[in-house]
Amino acid sequence: MDAFNGLGLNLGNLSRLSSAQTRSISPENLSGDKGAGGMATEGLGAEPASDLGQGWKVSPCVRIKAGETFTIADIEGSGAIQQMWMTPTGVWRHSILRIYWDDQEHPSVECPVGDFFGMHWGKFAPLVSQPICVNPSSAFNCYWEMPFRRRCRMTLSNIDHEDMILYYQVNYTLTDVPEDCAYFHAQFRRTNPLPYKDVFTIVDGITGRGHYVGTAMGWGVNNANWWGEGEIKFYYDGDKKWPTICGTGTEDYFCGSYNFENKSTNEYQEYCTPYAGLHQVLRPDGLYASQTRFGMYRWHVMDPVRFETDLRITMQALGWRKNHRRYLPLQDDICAVSYWYQTLPTAPFPGLPDRDYLEVI
Repeated sequence: MDAFNGLGLNLGNLSRLSSAQTRSISPENLSGDKGAGGMATEGLGAEPASDLGQGWKVSPCVRIKAGETFTIADIEGSGAIQQMWMTPTGVWRHSILRIYWDDQEHPSVECPVGDFFGMHWGKFAPLVSQPICVNPSSAFNCYWEMPFRRRCRMTLSNIDHEDMILYYQVNYTLTDVPEDCAYFHAQFRRTNPLPYKDVFTIVDGITGRGHYVGTAMGWGVNNANWWGEGEIKFYYDGDKKWPTICGTGTEDYFCGSYNFENKSTNEYQEYCTPYAGLHQVLRPDGLYASQTRFGMYRWHVMDPVRFETDLRITMQALGWRKNHRRYLPLQDDICAVSYWYQTLPTAPFPGLPDRDYLEVI
């Protein structure tokens, strides 16, 4: 039997010993070096720790000034990110997370930090799932395993006009990475409003070999009546007009049914499961919060969509007309983060919208 490398952890192999080395990067150990944690003498906690001195929470967080990019992690060698935790302040849509693998010039992950963790509308909602969880009041946690062979570089860009504070910790391992391990990717897209009779593109332009592992979607409804009749379509490996996979409805894709409705209360019912959920429903308050908005996720952990050469995914925006006899193409505010693993090189992503377009209004 080959030696265990410490990757692909689950309850069935957690007892196995390996030669993998555990490391962690935080404001108290910016390099992740062994035996180098808690040594700071300067930092945002220096004043509260002034009576106690070095080793007493001198640098628990960092300030990222408006317009600046901060390097969260820069790791040399072979290994994998195994867990991330962070609590960014400010406007989550205005903090852009990027991850670069093995010195590739363009990122494999590029996404507003809130959306990456399923917080599409700038407000906290509990999200309890296997690869991502969000806990009170703004604790963003990620358990997607992210292997790399030579280098991992992770940054956060503050495109807001005000400074932000970031508490964070990146837990990783240095170990051998098998040849058949692909690289983690995530991309953000938003269309507001969706043009009439257009479909929303979740992701397009993926080239290479890999498998699709998840969708986090935010949906702002601009119409009365039910909005989730649209089908998701997966086009891959040369599909043109017709997809290989076609879903039956929006709520069905997110493993719900019949309008996400609790028949006892006649209201939308939030839910979280390990692999799918409707974790956020923002209801109108009778004043400025005038639109209903939703946050949903679907992780293809047990059913990844495998592709050999290319992948494109779309979602229809489809509701009912008032008489419920015909569908109504919708013009909603829709955003999504797509998650997948693939071989390098990564095709460059479309440019992110500017700060004003990203803003939740």
